[in-house]
Amino acid sequence: MATFYTQFDTKMAISQTKKKASNLIFGARAVLETIQAGQTIEKVFLQRRHASTQAKELQPLLQQNSIPFGYVPVEKLNRLTRGNHQGVAAIVSPIAFPSLEVLVPTIFEQGRSPLLLVLDGVTDVHNVGAIARTAICMGVDALVVPIYGSASISGAAMKTSAGALATLPVCRVPNLTTALHYLQASGLTIVACDAEAPQLPQEIDFNLPTALVFGAEGRGIAPAHFHVATHRVRIPMRGPIASLNVSVAAGIVLYEAFRQRDILQ
Repeated sequence: MATFYTQFDTKMAISQTKKKASNLIFGARAVLETIQAGQTIEKVFLQRRHASTQAKELQPLLQQNSIPFGYVPVEKLNRLTRGNHQGVAAIVSPIAFPSLEVLVPTIFEQGRSPLLLVLDGVTDVHNVGAIARTAICMGVDALVVPIYGSASISGAAMKTSAGALATLPVCRVPNLTTALHYLQASGLTIVACDAEAPQLPQEIDFNLPTALVFGAEGRGIAPAHFHVATHRVRIPMRGPIASLNVSVAAGIVLYEAFRQRDILQ
């Protein structure tokens, strides 16, 4: 089933695309051949109520390859490009997205205890970039993000990450609940971070294979993902401010994981 971008998401994507015009391709055949060539696509815009044969061919291919797509008015496509877009435009990703099912076994085969960071609905590109920058410094093996409802790995995210996103693997998954169940079945402890949680980070053994889950500010972690969690932790705070920016919270918990793992090295 196709997922529709909100008007805000579309405006943000168009704004980012204008800044990185070299990442834009347009025309149904050009997009189709780019996908078939194996290039990583960030997202695809399809013209609403456009009935070309080639555009219709794209939808099952996009679903098969777990490529985000959404329907937009023709005016939006015209703002993206003045060329003959044929109702289709796409943004080529600046990075590749490795498969989670390949990455996790590879980490184990290397004799290491995986440490993954799962972002549930974090839509601010600057937060994603800041989290990636901290994550790579704290020994995180990969970020895991959902295809839909997550910030794009755009130029803004790359810049905020200070290059970390060019090095840190990012696994883009079609269903975050399924991905968490897979990680749990693979032997990872699922640790959900929540302000109302009963445990503190220092009570968790981060030397074990671990996946840390952080939710978006305001909405938090989805209930379905809480049910998968083995542990729930909170960051103790005092003062009138009841919450932390998600990138700051991630940095605090990640440092505890780093501290525990670094002691044994």
